[in-house]
Amino acid sequence: MIKNICCIGAGYVGGPTMAIIAQKCPGIKVTVVDLNEKRIADWNDPNVENIPIYEPGLSDVVAEARGRNLFFSTEVDKAIEEAEMIFISVNTPTKTYGVGKGMAADLKYIELCARQIARVAKTNKIVVEKSTLPVRTASAIKSILDHTGNGVQFQILSNPEFLAEGTAVEDLLAPDRVLIGGDSSEEGQKAIQALVDIYANWVPKEQILTTNVWSSELSKLTANAFLAQRVSSINAMSELCERTGADVNEVARAIGMDSRIGPKFLKSSVGFGGSCFQKDILNLVYIAKSYGLNEVADYWEQVIIMNDHQKRRFAKNIIKTLYNTVSGKKIAFLGWAFKKDTNDTRESAAIYVADDLLSEQAHIAVYDPKVSENQIYFDLNYLESRSELENKKGLEVLTDPYEVCKDAHAIAVLTEWDEFKTYDWQKIYNQMQKPAFVFDGRNLLNKKELEQIGFVYQAIGS
Repeated sequence: MIKNICCIGAGYVGGPTMAIIAQKCPGIKVTVVDLNEKRIADWNDPNVENIPIYEPGLSDVVAEARGRNLFFSTEVDKAIEEAEMIFISVNTPTKTYGVGKGMAADLKYIELCARQIARVAKTNKIVVEKSTLPVRTASAIKSILDHTGNGVQFQILSNPEFLAEGTAVEDLLAPDRVLIGGDSSEEGQKAIQALVDIYANWVPKEQILTTNVWSSELSKLTANAFLAQRVSSINAMSELCERTGADVNEVARAIGMDSRIGPKFLKSSVGFGGSCFQKDILNLVYIAKSYGLNEVADYWEQVIIMNDHQKRRFAKNIIKTLYNTVSGKKIAFLGWAFKKDTNDTRESAAIYVADDLLSEQAHIAVYDPKVSENQIYFDLNYLESRSELENKKGLEVLTDPYEVCKDAHAIAVLTEWDEFKTYDWQKIYNQMQKPAFVFDGRNLLNKKELEQIGFVYQAIGS
C-alpha cells in the first residue's frame, strides 16, 4: 500500500494530476517538487486563485488538499527519499540541437531526474513516467537506475496522461481510460497493481488498462497523432470549401454524424497549438525515420505541414483582404492562448500569425483574458525573428478588449474564448476604421449578426 508519493515537475501535468490524486486519496502524502522556486511559491500562494496554472475547478481542488496531504516544495532530494512511488513529470521539448534537431524529444531532463533518483534513493522505488516520451525511454531510465550499485530495486511504469487543457480537472476526475504499462515479471506486476490501486479510488476498474511499457509509451504518441490528424484533415477541407463555395461547418456536421467518424476534433480553425500535438508527431516522425520507415514518417509529417500552412494562410488572407498591405495598420487580436480556458500559449497559432503580420509592419494590439503581457512578449521573442525592441514597438498588450479594437482596421479572433461572443459588437464597429474587417480564426462569432452591423466578416472554410 503506497503511503508517500513524490512528483518531480510542477507543470501542466504534474500539478493538476497530483492535486486530484491528493484529493481522492487523503491517506497518501503527495509532494510535488520543482527546482523553479517561483513556480513552487505560486503553487503555495495563500490566495489559491494565484496558482500558476489556470484550469477550471483546479483552484478548488488545490484549496481542499493543500496543507492536508498535498505539498509543493523545492526540496527534491528529501521528497525522493521519503517516497515509495516517484512520478517523473518534467518537460520533454523537441531538440533544438544535434542529432534529431527539430524532431526528436530532448530527454536531458528525464535523464537528470533518473540520475538524481539513483543518487538519493536508499529504499526500493516505483518510478512512473508521466511525461510524454518516445518508445523505449523506460529502458534507458531503468539502465541508469539499475547501475547505481547501491542495491536499491527499481520498477519502471509508464502512465501517460491524456489531458486536454481547459478540461484537465474533468479529464482527471472522469477519464476515458487510465493506461499503465509495466514489466511482465512478478515485481513488475506488483508495481502495476500498486498504481492501479491508487487510481481505483475514483476510476472504475474496467477503465484502467494495463499493458507492457512499450505499448503504453507508443499509445500516447499515437493518440495525439490521431487527434491532430483530424484537425489537419478538416483544415485541409476548409481551404477547398473556400474555393468551391461549400461550408466547412456543414461538411463537418455531415461527416460527424457518421458513427464510424464521430463529431469530435472536426472544428476547422487557424490551426492546432499546445504543448503536445506538434511535439509528439515530430517525435513519431523521428522514431519512424530512425527505424528506416520513411513512408510512415512522411505520412505523419504531412499533418504538421498542413497545420503550418493553415496558420500562414490565415495571415496571408488578412494581408490580401486589406488591399495587399498592412503596413502601419492596426490589427486587433482577440485571444493569444492556444485554446480557451487555459493560460497556456505553447505553439499557439496567434504567435505565428502575429509574427507574419509584424514582418509586414502591421501594428498589433492583443487582448487575452488569462495570458499575461510578459508571456506574450516572451512567445514572440522566443522566435528570434526580430529584436525585443522591435516586438515592443510593433505589438502592444491591453487589458480592455474595446481599447484593443478601437481604431483597428481589422480584428482577428485567435482563441475561442466564450466572452468574445458577448461583446457589444455595435460599439466595437463604431470605433473601428472602415471598412471594418473581422477574420474569425475559430468560427466563433455570429456571421449574420456581424454583417448586419456592417462588418466585412470572414471565417475559415466558408
